[in-house]
Amino acid sequence: MSKILKSALLGTALTAATATAVMAEGVELEVTHWWTSGGEAAAVAKFANAWNATGNTWVDGAIAGSGGTARPIIISRIIGGDPMAATQLNHGRQAEELIEAGLLLDLTDVAEAGGWAEIVNPSSLLEACTLDGKIYCVPVNIHSAQWIWLSHAAYKSAGLDVPTDWNEFTASAGSLKEAGILPLAMGQQGWQQNIAFGAITLAVAGQEAWNGVNIDKNADVARGPEYTAAFEAVAAARDLAAESNVQDWNMATNLVITGQAGAQIMGDWAQGEFSVAEQVEGKDYSCLPGLGLNPVIDTGGDAFYFPVNDDPAITAAQKELAALLISPEVQVSFNLAKGSLPVRGDIDMSTANGCMQKGLKILANGGVLPSGDISFSQDTTLQIEDLQAQFWSSDMSAADAQAAYADIIANAD
Repeated sequence: MSKILKSALLGTALTAATATAVMAEGVELEVTHWWTSGGEAAAVAKFANAWNATGNTWVDGAIAGSGGTARPIIISRIIGGDPMAATQLNHGRQAEELIEAGLLLDLTDVAEAGGWAEIVNPSSLLEACTLDGKIYCVPVNIHSAQWIWLSHAAYKSAGLDVPTDWNEFTASAGSLKEAGILPLAMGQQGWQQNIAFGAITLAVAGQEAWNGVNIDKNADVARGPEYTAAFEAVAAARDLAAESNVQDWNMATNLVITGQAGAQIMGDWAQGEFSVAEQVEGKDYSCLPGLGLNPVIDTGGDAFYFPVNDDPAITAAQKELAALLISPEVQVSFNLAKGSLPVRGDIDMSTANGCMQKGLKILANGGVLPSGDISFSQDTTLQIEDLQAQFWSSDMSAADAQAAYADIIANAD
């Protein structure tokens, strides 16, 4: 029996016969996720390889598209009685109703055996997996959305210095256009446009106003002058991305990698695409957390949940996998490939690239914010994403978009 399995089984009521069966034969577990871009596929392979090395088998259930595409499929299967053994979701409030319905496995015994409360940093990630004192997911990474990625090739072609913050970027946009370069790459999906909105808002409106809206859900702040400036800045960004005709986020990243676009606002998972393309931070591209103006990051990310089943051998294997995903070696290998930060605060990440080191420094200094998945319900998040999709794809005024947004915040849960 592996050390991981021994840890996972501490405190459980599995019989000796069941544990012996798990040891002897290994178990196939179907794992669903939406990591299908080049960088994401390279990262999830680290999980699969580690699981297969235990004598068990990872049956990959990749769902093409974004989380917005995958989540309804995942939830439908669980509710419909055809659950996978494990599934990616974002830790936060996406799984609340599944937990309340008794459809997800309680991992509290695994978490206590592994000392998750002592190693998960920040602690809010584990709290986001907890409901009524019980832990239902294992957080596997920290993803932050407040980054701008800049192409050195694009700026060299335009004869410009690479910007060091959002203001310098917007000032350079006209010269990029004159050189035939798209200033801002943007995928045509609401969640991507909402990431850009959030990053620009944090940089332009400032953290106090951002906290008032995203933490306190204060609609008056959302209607106030700080957010007026933010919506006007987003409207200007919309103009810079007007000729961006790609759909998926990784295609927008590729425009930056190939020098066809000057920049992209996207989460730190974009690093995986630069890595697969063998580009080097500081030489081929630059990354600016907080758009170079407000170096803070939110602490959202991914977690794995395990649907309840009535087979003790599957349950034992699910708990073994949960313990494996947060183990030190797997945390290092996965997050180096993914471009995300590890959830463990006790591992060596000295080999991480410059972008990850920036994130780690911000994390160590406490410059962290809750992600939207933690602050808002899924219903509220989808309303905001729908509004952003409408705003970015039309001539809706900044004032009208701000008014609609404030109404959403007034009724947010």
